[in-house]
Amino acid sequence: MAMMNAELKPRSSLIFSSSPSQSHATPLPHFGPRLGEVNVQRQEGAARIAIKTPGMMTATSRGVVPHLSRDHVRLTRAICWVHVPFETFLEHNPPLPITQPGPRPLHQFLGFSPADHVLSVSARDPFDGRDMPANNKDYVATYCIRGVRKLTPEVWAQYDAACNPDIITALSDTPFTSAPHSNKRTHKSLERSTAWLANLLHSVAARRREVGSDGEPLTGSLSNVLVHMAGGAVVQARKAFAEGLMEDLEEFKAVNPSPYRRLDDGVAGYVFDLVPLRAALSARSKAADEDLGDDADTLKPRGAINTLTPTSSADTSAMDPAALSEVLRASLQPLPTHKPRLVNSARSPHEMLRLVRDVGIDLFDAHWAQRAADIGVALDFAFPVALGDTQPVDARVAGSPRTKVRPGEKMDLGHNLYSGDYAHDHSRLAANFLDGRSHAQQTAEGSPDARPVCPCGACSPRSPGTHILHSALDRTSWEGQAGADTLEPPFMRSYVHHLLHTHEMSAHSLLVMHNLSVLDAFFVGIRSVLEHAGTEEFNRQVDLFLETYDEEMVLFDEAKVDWVQVEMARGKGRLAREKIKQAESSLGTSVDV
Repeated sequence: MAMMNAELKPRSSLIFSSSPSQSHATPLPHFGPRLGEVNVQRQEGAARIAIKTPGMMTATSRGVVPHLSRDHVRLTRAICWVHVPFETFLEHNPPLPITQPGPRPLHQFLGFSPADHVLSVSARDPFDGRDMPANNKDYVATYCIRGVRKLTPEVWAQYDAACNPDIITALSDTPFTSAPHSNKRTHKSLERSTAWLANLLHSVAARRREVGSDGEPLTGSLSNVLVHMAGGAVVQARKAFAEGLMEDLEEFKAVNPSPYRRLDDGVAGYVFDLVPLRAALSARSKAADEDLGDDADTLKPRGAINTLTPTSSADTSAMDPAALSEVLRASLQPLPTHKPRLVNSARSPHEMLRLVRDVGIDLFDAHWAQRAADIGVALDFAFPVALGDTQPVDARVAGSPRTKVRPGEKMDLGHNLYSGDYAHDHSRLAANFLDGRSHAQQTAEGSPDARPVCPCGACSPRSPGTHILHSALDRTSWEGQAGADTLEPPFMRSYVHHLLHTHEMSAHSLLVMHNLSVLDAFFVGIRSVLEHAGTEEFNRQVDLFLETYDEEMVLFDEAKVDWVQVEMARGKGRLAREKIKQAESSLGTSVDV
């Protein structure tokens, strides 16, 4: 694979610490909920970006937040950490991002502001669980629009040098072939992942020496490399991989990520991709059920969580949440506590809360909330649970209907705006939040509502600072109107419902901005409870959340059905609609189209 000569650029470092609001003498717990802060410091002197944890990352497709323009991204304050799967750029050789000039080529190519956004990259899309050709000891199989590409550790290090992302994830030999995998395959996965991590650390250390440092020895606090925790669903394998990161490397001549004494010294944090892990756990559970025979039905784990893929929830294998926590804890047990822990592809806020409570995960991707916007769902939930959420429907706030209550007395996580029920619902998107204009009016009147304000572009839109003037007449049309940055009324559910059914792209833009803001408020609530009420109250609030909101997410199944129907009406359903229309207008005459 051809490569351009990469210009040496100053690097970033990732530092994780306990929350500044807590005493610095208080160590972070090994497991259980933890308050912290991830600081991304760029060595060229740029301003530090601090991300409070537990917190979230924003997912992208080809480096772009789906449905959002650059202006939308700037308007959405919930977007700070942005993750970019690099495999989508491998259709070109060399990939387009590495051809950009300047100290931050990836930021410049994708249009993100280095002052506001942290960019992390991984070779593969963590949400893509399709079967792939097997990896080799020399490369990882990746997937782009033109098919499968082979990515070697050496080329991955060169891409890192050329693109200069804030954070990079080392290559990992994660099997994407059908599970279960043999012990030999698992052992190879551990060996390759370890060797590829060492290769990247050696490359990063060499570039830092060439750029010129202060001469002090490199430590983990100066690293921007994340490692994907390998081992599949085998607890012993995951533990062995983690222990290998902590072993002294002096005796291993072949693995020499100088100047690090241990691999973990060069690791800034730990990543867990749940898509392949769920597949492995599901295969293990299925194998156990086959061994149990007739007793499988009585011993099979319960508590399945729906997925947002086009498949039905009935196709999703049940998985005990405790099994997921067990394998994650096995990976983290031998490792230090002062480094961030990241999870990709959490399926619901329920799963996020369990992983915060039982494992101590610090950062989650927002893919689930972003996917909800694709199928027309406006999220409407809060943590801690608002008192009004447990009251009957007719006792709730008038004029702002809350989500539906399912037969099991659990509430939906949002609203399916594809549904005809919202055609005449002229209220803001979320009942758990106020819009900016209402909050400002209530504050001016001296009677502010206790609910938080949703700052998204759908609930708290503002008038633009400038207007496009095409003639002198346009200038006079704006005279005497409200000035820039004035809060406007929120967009209504009925309006977004109309946009969805007319296939307007702005519908999904409004929903993505809103859903990201709701999920960000969810993590703000987690941090607030931990900081002011402590772990015991947090655990109580987690139980209350699990009891209040529907984890089976029937709402999303319904939304996907409505979404498919509207999409079909847009294309292949056109002839059918015309046939029906002609039949109705033919006064009983049979008409074939």
